[in-house]
Amino acid sequence: MTGTIVITGAGSGIGRATARRFLGAGWNVALAGRRAEALEETAEGHPAALPVATDVADPASVEALFAATLARFGRVDALFNNAGRGSPPMPIDEMPLDDWFGVLAANLTGSVLCARAAFGAMRAQDPQGGRIINNGSISAQAPRPGSVPYTTTKHAITGLTKTLSLDGRPFDIACCQIDIGNAASEMTQRMARGVPQADGSVRPEPLMDVGVVADTVLNMASLPLSANMQFVTVMATKMPLVGRG
Repeated sequence: MTGTIVITGAGSGIGRATARRFLGAGWNVALAGRRAEALEETAEGHPAALPVATDVADPASVEALFAATLARFGRVDALFNNAGRGSPPMPIDEMPLDDWFGVLAANLTGSVLCARAAFGAMRAQDPQGGRIINNGSISAQAPRPGSVPYTTTKHAITGLTKTLSLDGRPFDIACCQIDIGNAASEMTQRMARGVPQADGSVRPEPLMDVGVVADTVLNMASLPLSANMQFVTVMATKMPLVGRG
């Protein structure tokens, strides 16, 4: 299966790797991110790529992204809700409120706004339907120490996934979630150097190739709408997720 996918956070890391994987598989890809130059680098001049500088936390910017996608490609078959950010680890009483509001805007409000626009496009198009893939992160399952903003928003993504899965049924809109652990990217390099563990120690953690994530998302998006990988966890085999807490 091929079609048109919108990928947020497409200027680097998981988003860039996934966008390039979809382009290589013959999909049309709308690339969303804050940095226009980074999106152009991801596109690498590919004719099936549409870079659109986007602030996912801004309703007007998200509307413009989906309007541009529909104008160029005519429909939206999939959304990979991938854009997000973290914050420095610290106890909640030391957390700057700017960190909270910034992570909330990028991780949760942005995902809701993009899902809302994608759902509307998928419901209205003919043939009806599509798939929304949310990046939950393994922090949707278990927290790291001092991660209130990130973990709270990622747990909320699971609620969004479940609700959209239910609400999308009458319109052939499937929703699923990929929880990713330690994919090698700019955001995770600190893991290899050493990060706080639940027992108070600081230890390095193994990373996996980000291409594994891109392949998994493509597999999820390529299913017929009659089937769904509801929740998928893909992670570095030896990372300590199972032992957290």
